[in-house]
Amino acid sequence: MSPDRIDAGSGAGKLWGVGLGPGDSELVTVKAARIIAEADVVAYHSARHGRSIALGVATPYLREGQVHEKLVYPVTTGTTDHPGGYRGALEEFYAESAERLAVHLRAGRTVALLAEGDPLFYSSYMHMHKRLVDEFDAEIVPGVTSVSASTAAVGIPWVEADETTTVLPGTMGRDELVRRLRDSDAVAIMKLGRTFPTVLEALETAGLADRAWYVERASTSTQRVVPVRDVDPTSVPYFSMIVVPGVINGVVNHVGSSSAATADPVGGEVVVVGLGPGAQRWTTPEVLDELARATDIVGYKTYLARISPRPGQRMHASDNRVESERACMALDLAAAGARVVVVSSGDPGVFAMASAVVEMSAEAPWTGVTVRVVPGVTAANAVAAAVGAPLGHDYAVISLSDRLKPWDTIERRIRAAVSADLVIAIYNPGSASRTWQVEALRSILLAEVGAERPVIAGRDVGGPEQAVSMTTVGELDPASVDMRTLLIVGSSTTRVVDRPAGAAVFTSRRYGDA
Repeated sequence: MSPDRIDAGSGAGKLWGVGLGPGDSELVTVKAARIIAEADVVAYHSARHGRSIALGVATPYLREGQVHEKLVYPVTTGTTDHPGGYRGALEEFYAESAERLAVHLRAGRTVALLAEGDPLFYSSYMHMHKRLVDEFDAEIVPGVTSVSASTAAVGIPWVEADETTTVLPGTMGRDELVRRLRDSDAVAIMKLGRTFPTVLEALETAGLADRAWYVERASTSTQRVVPVRDVDPTSVPYFSMIVVPGVINGVVNHVGSSSAATADPVGGEVVVVGLGPGAQRWTTPEVLDELARATDIVGYKTYLARISPRPGQRMHASDNRVESERACMALDLAAAGARVVVVSSGDPGVFAMASAVVEMSAEAPWTGVTVRVVPGVTAANAVAAAVGAPLGHDYAVISLSDRLKPWDTIERRIRAAVSADLVIAIYNPGSASRTWQVEALRSILLAEVGAERPVIAGRDVGGPEQAVSMTTVGELDPASVDMRTLLIVGSSTTRVVDRPAGAAVFTSRRYGDA
């Protein structure tokens, strides 16, 4: 027989996993109180100091004559000389504890094993349950979780509408914490203590520290609730939690239901973001977080159509040719206290809104408005990835739009890039009102590099109408190129290779005799 499987025998008693709630004895459920009072044996875990929070919570419901089984952990957060290390010491302890409870169950006694919070939510009870449930009758009495108590203590709506909740252990690695935080709406972080500095750093990196709350010993007489930045990292006990409410309510740093109802939303800044070139998967978690926190979203109407606003968010759509006006609108909103996100396709710093917003923010009356830029996946990178690695070596990025700069400047830059033997990513090649630039580009390339130079044309990459083709300067059809197309013109080291799995393009990183 496996050492983890215990023979029940005949006439065995029943194991109860009793959830006690977060600490307040009045939050013990009616059923839990009845089971505790009726049990023959009350079992509970404790650290080596011998004190048990669980037993203290259950004390009002105990009766005389009950047997108490104290299950003392051999190690909690310290070191151990056990040959199996920390894990080995705990596995041995769980097996021995299960056998102690099995003795009572074999004798026909009912055993109430106390669990703080809920028995199956980061609880010690589950280790006994897994070892005993196959051989004995076992039943779970659910309890109020520490998450529920902590969010109640903060007094701010935790989740609303279609927001999601995430519960994270503070023992998780910093980078993984940051990733999960950015992917979440409302968050609870448990298992703090010595992990608090790392968790706080992750919150800062994820941009969530300004709406994060620290709750210590929730629901007890020593409960403490403060903004997470006000906490002394050296004083954080294990029985504490960080709560990050969802963004819909927009309330930050106000404790209690009455103050939460009247709190002002965070605002007064403009964040310029890049949605990526088309596919939702190319919008970064950081950008999604900024969008979720915004009170106002400003952008070209086609880009705004890619966003599903939450209730209460204000959308400000405009034509694609009024960048300065759009920037001024965003800065005006932020100056009035709004948290504004300005959206661009691709990356906001590549022929997009970042330069317009930063330029206008240098003028009165917006010099005091905070402006941040959050990067996005560029259209050039997306098109390049669709065919391989044509941007694997040095390359230039040039826009064919002559709306803000003269054509002779554009032509001079194309010739300079070709002369330097750079791959060229061509943005804004044509539109309904600009129909001749691609033909002019083709003429320059025919004269400078010849008809066989590789050209990649990517249209609506990442979108529902994606079309990517590999051609040459000589075969390029200017009529097939529009505003939604990006061209990549190869250098002398760009190669198209035929493969059974499909053709690919690369620009070698080895140059000449190097």
